[in-house]
Amino acid sequence: MENPLVIVERLRGYYVGGFGVVHGVDDVSLTIRAGEGVGLVGESGCGKSTLAQLITGVTGPVLHYQGGTVMVDGFNVYAIPEETLRTEVLCKRLAYIPQAAMDSLNPVKRIRDLLRDVVKERTGRRPSNEEVFTTAGEHFESLGLPRRVLNLYPHELSGGMKQRVVVAISTLWNPKILVVDEPTSALDVSSQKLLVKTLMLLRHRGTVKSMLFITHDIPVARQVCETLAVMYAGQLVEVGPVEEVLDSPRHPYTRGLLSSIASYEPHAGRRARLECIPGRPPDMRNPPPGCRFHPRCSLAQPRCAQSEPPEVTLAGKRMLRCWRFSGGG
Repeated sequence: MENPLVIVERLRGYYVGGFGVVHGVDDVSLTIRAGEGVGLVGESGCGKSTLAQLITGVTGPVLHYQGGTVMVDGFNVYAIPEETLRTEVLCKRLAYIPQAAMDSLNPVKRIRDLLRDVVKERTGRRPSNEEVFTTAGEHFESLGLPRRVLNLYPHELSGGMKQRVVVAISTLWNPKILVVDEPTSALDVSSQKLLVKTLMLLRHRGTVKSMLFITHDIPVARQVCETLAVMYAGQLVEVGPVEEVLDSPRHPYTRGLLSSIASYEPHAGRRARLECIPGRPPDMRNPPPGCRFHPRCSLAQPRCAQSEPPEVTLAGKRMLRCWRFSGGG
């Protein structure tokens, strides 16, 4: 692996509104190196999408950056002017594809006209249709999308093709890192396969160097990524090489998460038995003290309910947040 492209240190972010204050991301540190694909998994509501949005440096009306550092290719995204973030970091160095991104395509504009708007926003100059067909058309074709797609409206495309169009637009400037949030969740199996192939092709060709791949589909993460990060209640609880984490999970939450996946052991046959994690994730307006997983953990000890476990790195490559590996409990 090369030098880090993204360095996240003790990142914190919260939502505030009539519902109160929700601690969506709390004390998260993560490094993504050039050439590395990192899969981010966990239950719904654990903070995966919040973490992705905070990494981009663009928050919304209810999501607020609270503290920590996010470095993207040498740029501190929360210490630079908004204009620098827009022109030098986003698109050029980091591209973000949020959930349901394909629904963001303007239904009354052809893809070519949408691209012209994107280029104008990015460069200040609106290109002609001919320029779009020459530059974007070549990029689209390299990803298996015929140039005729540029003349179509979003409603004329299938769901899978719309998602690949969004990927093609997002990677037009060869960003060094692609952050993609649940890209396959709304697609049928065939479309999922095509999209995964597109993402792998982007990395293979070097169009993007690194990827943060957020998904509920752990077998797909195993196929796409080299590193797996497991998130629970706004914190990372286990990070390591994807094969090691999946074949020998150490954190109790990781074990429970894998045991609840039907497709993880396809050859287990009738002996395979799904096991659910007891209880439910905590209300992040008032997270439990100590280890946030301890109310649901069968291995919890008294210390787990009293003090928050520190992050511990094993063998230089496996991070765990659990008292069982921290010399306490």
